Amino acid sequence: MPFATAADRTQLHFTDWGDPDAQPLLLVHGFGVSQTMWNNQVPAFLDAGLRCVTFDRRGHGRSDVPGRGYDLDTLAADIAAVAGHLDLRGAVLVGHSLGGAEAVRYVAADADGRIAGLVLSAPSAPMLRSAPGNPDGFSTEAIALGRQAFRDDAGAAVAAITTEAFLGPGYAVSPLLSEVARRQFVSLPLQVLLATFDTNAAVDVRADLAGISIPTLVIQGDADQNNPLELTGRRAAQLIPGARLIVLEGAGHGLYQSEAQRYATEIINFTATLPATAHR
Repeated sequence: MPFATAADRTQLHFTDWGDPDAQPLLLVHGFGVSQTMWNNQVPAFLDAGLRCVTFDRRGHGRSDVPGRGYDLDTLAADIAAVAGHLDLRGAVLVGHSLGGAEAVRYVAADADGRIAGLVLSAPSAPMLRSAPGNPDGFSTEAIALGRQAFRDDAGAAVAAITTEAFLGPGYAVSPLLSEVARRQFVSLPLQVLLATFDTNAAVDVRADLAGISIPTLVIQGDADQNNPLELTGRRAAQLIPGARLIVLEGAGHGLYQSEAQRYATEIINFTATLPATAHR
């Protein structure tokens, strides 16, 4: 099985689809799930002639489950480990939710020149919690209640989020597809779920965003209840010089499912605007 080795020797499982000489997409999944999050997008990306690399965050999917390393800096360094293992060049980095914050930290902190473009999908960025300069963020009390709900009964906490609330009003997917996604949360080791919850809640990448100089697309639904558009995606786009924001009307946090076709098309179109570069 293909694995990249992180700095602390954690083994990160990845899947590398498509022509190795094609434009690479490096896809970073959201909180609580795995690289299978991208199932609806990979076929469209491959049909567009792109190479797709997906991987499981440490503690998730088929990656190792170390007892540490779930802070934002280490998670960002894990992206670098995958990109370096495959020697990706001119890649487009796509991060969803917590994966978006990880992608921002990696691009801002890493100068290896592997990333040609950035896509932030409903990102947990700039920050979610209420703080000076971010008065509309989630309160400390609300975050604590959410964490406690996962700690007490992760299954009940996930079940309390209706499919419509996640996808957006009027959207639906098959019950089986919804159930598979929910089970990923419950199957995670609880301490991994809590550690990444804490990291997501503590994200503050305002300074990182201002230093990003590569072309960036922010894509998000305006019915996102997890990461409200005005708190996250719109502010992220304002902080990144020259970033473009695409808002999918009525879509929720799970826009990669509810608006799978348009979502993939927008990323493909963005990739096509980037300057030609050597990929190997």
